[in-house]
Amino acid sequence: MTSRKLLRVLEGESLLPPPVWLMRQAGRYLPEYRATREKAGGFLELCYNPDLASEVTLQPIRRFGFDAAILFSDILVIPDALSRNVRFVQGEGPRMDPIAAHEIAALDPSRAEAHLAPVIETVGRLRAELPDETALIGFCGAPWTVATYMIAGRGTPDQAPARLFAYREPEAMEKLLSLLAEMSADYLIRQLKAGADCVQIFDSWAGVLDEISFQRFSVAPTRAIVERVRAAVPGAKIIGFAKGAGPLLSAYREGTGVTAIGLDWSVPFSHAAELQRQGPVQGNLDPLRLIAGGRALEEGVDAILEALGGGPLIFNLGHGITPDAPIAHVEALLKRLRG
Repeated sequence: MTSRKLLRVLEGESLLPPPVWLMRQAGRYLPEYRATREKAGGFLELCYNPDLASEVTLQPIRRFGFDAAILFSDILVIPDALSRNVRFVQGEGPRMDPIAAHEIAALDPSRAEAHLAPVIETVGRLRAELPDETALIGFCGAPWTVATYMIAGRGTPDQAPARLFAYREPEAMEKLLSLLAEMSADYLIRQLKAGADCVQIFDSWAGVLDEISFQRFSVAPTRAIVERVRAAVPGAKIIGFAKGAGPLLSAYREGTGVTAIGLDWSVPFSHAAELQRQGPVQGNLDPLRLIAGGRALEEGVDAILEALGGGPLIFNLGHGITPDAPIAHVEALLKRLRG
């Protein structure tokens, strides 16, 4: 039996205390991360530097002893590999040249393997350097979420540009999602073969879609990834995080075939417990409770353990940790959870 608790939960085991990691656990709330990023010069430079990317992935493991490390990279390395001029603007986030419908057919994935090789090298290094009991998680962005940035050229409050594009240019959208699904699957396969124990697919913008579009643009491309990955790596463990999908999560699990469902903080415990009866779940502390600390944090941790602690659970936040999360509150969270 593996000593990696996260994998045991993904096999369907219930463990108390549950294994824990936090989305964006390597990040700006850590002074050592800020120092390393400074050294890298820029965000993408950090993603493609195996020495520095390994270092920032390991920092939260050294400091907190989380049960899993998640590869340090970004979901937009895929459009970057497609030469979409991806850049990160300080204080504003990602930017790229918005794609037009007629440009989609000309997208060339042939340089992706070489372009993403440094990320795969990072995965191999991490597996060699991590403690044996610490699971290593690889990841990619879901095709829909990556497409929203490619179409608008940036994040927008409700991804209206991508939704409108999908209604007006359905064939171009299908073509784009299909290409992204294929590239993402190949990228995840390489991560798994390099040493990742499991992978997560981040569909951060799934929640803006209506039900018809959710099936078409979130579920179908994710299913294509899952099938392609498992054809190459039988039994691959895959966590699907469809943020904001709420009542559609059961259909998402069934439709995609993911191993575990990531829950954002707005998923009610009654619904989460229902989902857990179908298989492992991950989540779902409100990141703001971590910032607040004290009673708000304790109450949030206790409520999750009470509702979901009896089944297969990976404890996590309901979205990424924010730069203003105090380190002392992360320590308090772990003490409460493991106490």
